[in-house]
Amino acid sequence: MLQYASITGVLRVILIILLIYYGIKILTRLFAPLLMKYVAKKAAERFGGQFGQHQPPKQEKNNEGEVTIDKAPERMSSNKNVGEYVDYEEID
Repeated sequence: MLQYASITGVLRVILIILLIYYGIKILTRLFAPLLMKYVAKKAAERFGGQFGQHQPPKQEKNNEGEVTIDKAPERMSSNKNVGEYVDYEEID
């Protein structure tokens, strides 16, 4: 027994395919940012976990107009007895 496709059946299949296509397109636009945030968060956790680092401590919130001065760490002095300085002159 052969069955022939009717015009309404073909149009119905095309309409269903288009609805599924545009439905997936709309859903990906809605959920892609959420998915990307989740993936980035997990990647950051794994990256920080590899080096044994935890979340950085939260800095205290300063009031507007309040001035804070953070001191720079003292620099280590270089060793003066590293070697002798050799003066050179370029020859043309």
